[in-house]
Amino acid sequence: MDYRNIITIEAGKRGGKPCIRGMRITVYDILSKLASGMSNEEIIEDFPELQINDILAALSFAVDRERSIYNMEV
Repeated sequence: MDYRNIITIEAGKRGGKPCIRGMRITVYDILSKLASGMSNEEIIEDFPELQINDILAALSFAVDRERSIYNMEV
């Protein structure tokens, strides 16, 4: 998934953390909810402004970030 149009980083918003479509919902917020066992549907209930593609974009962003950190270590 190409998350570049979904994940935004703005210095003045949430301390420059990666957010969803300029909102104040961070990638971390979504990943934390997934890690706690929440389903996509439950996350969208908590954040009704989210769409399934936003959750998938957060996961794709995390994968790319993890890959880049791993590649730096190897």
